[in-house]
Amino acid sequence: MGKKVIQVRNLDKMYKLYEKPSDRLKESLGLTRKKCYREHYALHDINFEVEQGETVGIIGTNGSGKSTILKIITGVLNPTAGEVVVDGRISALLELGAGFNPEYSGLENVYLNGTMIGFSKEEIEQRLDDILSFADIGDFIHQPVKMYSSGMFVRLAFAVAINIEPEILIVDEALSVGDVFFQAKCYHKFEEFKKQGKTILFVSHDLSSVSKYCDRVILLNKGQKLDEGEPKEMVDLYKQLLVKQDPVKQGTQGAEAEVQAQSQTQTGSWQSSFQTNPNTLEYGEKQAEIVDFVVEDARGRYTNTIEKGERFKIKMKIHFNEDIQEPIMAFTFKNIRGTEITGTNTMYEKAVVPHPEAGKECIVTFQQKMDLQGGEYLLSFGCTGYKEGEFRVFHRLYDACNVTVISAKNTVGFYDMNSKVTIEQEGE
Repeated sequence: MGKKVIQVRNLDKMYKLYEKPSDRLKESLGLTRKKCYREHYALHDINFEVEQGETVGIIGTNGSGKSTILKIITGVLNPTAGEVVVDGRISALLELGAGFNPEYSGLENVYLNGTMIGFSKEEIEQRLDDILSFADIGDFIHQPVKMYSSGMFVRLAFAVAINIEPEILIVDEALSVGDVFFQAKCYHKFEEFKKQGKTILFVSHDLSSVSKYCDRVILLNKGQKLDEGEPKEMVDLYKQLLVKQDPVKQGTQGAEAEVQAQSQTQTGSWQSSFQTNPNTLEYGEKQAEIVDFVVEDARGRYTNTIEKGERFKIKMKIHFNEDIQEPIMAFTFKNIRGTEITGTNTMYEKAVVPHPEAGKECIVTFQQKMDLQGGEYLLSFGCTGYKEGEFRVFHRLYDACNVTVISAKNTVGFYDMNSKVTIEQEGE
């Protein structure tokens, strides 16, 4: 057993929710004996430990208490009950630049921030070159921070936080800041920390990073610890939570999970247990209509999260309001900047639906391997075709849902060429 550097014991954080401000005032002045508030537990009875040199991830849906735990560990918030014991100097990338004074120059803020963390002026000066080269904002370091773009501000705040040689690094979504080159630099530093045997506590929605960097993952749900264990297993449980299923562990209840997946496909609309975009842009003449769609993982579960390299299905159900000559069903993946990355349709795939009649329905299933890089994508659907010899758009759904691709290995560009590398050394 290694040295325990973070111990969280029976942790509760309760907030009092008042119906109206006057109730809060009455209670604070002691004008009422009755309880004027509702108790909301952001965290309830949380227990876990982190050993020196571990990288531990915390994942969970929005409102599960991830950031609250980090704020209690770093001393920003006080717990309602329970205790947190920390052994080591912490640097927290929570609210980047929270201690910056906008009137001061960047350089003055470096000294201010370093002093707040507990460094002497000499210690800050020893690290100054590293901080300035990491931030890479040039002469702006001598300008007041209020003149900075949000990107420059974040770069400087990150540079200060990550270059003060902490024993424990706590990160909350901070690695998604700045441009792609700055993110690469941040991840490189992150890996350096890991190699140096430093302890990292990492909260992120980026499941690819969680899978890649973490030794162990803690899964939270509605303020309670649901489970902890191997990253892959916890990400799998989290994916089930995202589509509001009761999580079923792999291996332990595999048959039950399969039954659950099969029963899913037989009852109700697919979208009822799948996250869709409430602001989907739709248009078309509606001679044929896309009435349902879903993404299925390799185990047959409806999900918005697919692992890179995994086989998956995209399904769409079409209702024909009129007789159609030869409909064409399509899907397209776009990145979040709106660039079309890939897609196909039944015409390209030579899967013909001959002359469907009014009132009939058909289900089209596209099955493929996920070779897109890890990241966020938007999925669109279309049904077009010919009516009386003319090309018509019957129904299109733009950005109908998001798909998150989890990847432990990203390559350059949009997709992975799945290269196999061999290296031969001469003279051996």
